[in-house]
Amino acid sequence: MSLFVTKLLSLFIHPLSLGMLLVGTGALAAFRWRRSGMALVGGGILVLWVFSAPVVADRLRGRLEGQYPPTHADSLPSAEAVVVLGGGVSPPRPPRIHPDLNNAADRVWHAARLYQVGKAPLVIASGGTQPWKNQRALEAPATKVLLQDWGVPGDSILLESKSANTYENATRTAGLMEQRGLDCVLLVTSALHMPRALAVFRSAGIKAVPAPTDFQVGDRRYTVLDVLPDAGALAGSTAAIREYVGYLVYDWRGWINGTSSYTEGTTAHCTPSATATAH
Repeated sequence: MSLFVTKLLSLFIHPLSLGMLLVGTGALAAFRWRRSGMALVGGGILVLWVFSAPVVADRLRGRLEGQYPPTHADSLPSAEAVVVLGGGVSPPRPPRIHPDLNNAADRVWHAARLYQVGKAPLVIASGGTQPWKNQRALEAPATKVLLQDWGVPGDSILLESKSANTYENATRTAGLMEQRGLDCVLLVTSALHMPRALAVFRSAGIKAVPAPTDFQVGDRRYTVLDVLPDAGALAGSTAAIREYVGYLVYDWRGWINGTSSYTEGTTAHCTPSATATAH
């Protein structure tokens, strides 16, 4: 199944797409089967409402983010490299002349932070682009620009610019690490994405220690307003559902083995190899 088809089919598990599909189908069906049609319309509205409620969005995201809690940089082990996954920046597109940061740009900043405190001598930026997009607009080089702006020397940055999804992030990074004689890394990605990413990297044979960032759910007191629809909450629910379903799909495709599930814990030993090369 092509990546394009997979992306297209995944839209039907998103609350917005599913809710609109139910409402639209119900509206059409109501012309002939009024009761059934109205039931579909009601179901679509319910889907949109439930997944737009901040309390629901936070619960869905919190269960994923709670798998790997925040860890101070000083508490992480030393490694041979920091691997930072794409998704935090966009390459410059006219009229922009600099990379564009999005909500997940904490990934790049956290990778730079880990380098600055001496946790690893290398940073591997992993991220290409989707096959149907401009193949010259790759994310890894844009990430390198930001890493350098934040104090990481250019000769301490390795690029993996061909991956289009998390599975390719892992397998292509594994190949790059093998060429360099690297074995152990700190894996940096958004907390929401870490369960799937870590499982895939470990399944690819990489000794990876989670270094999550970009936490979205914090301690708060909920009120009646948190059961009312909110566009930001709908986006949060969608992102969480994408990760739950993505994990199941990766497991079904054999990209995650049974010993790399996201329930195996946050700790891992990371002993740098004596043969690892810094540059």
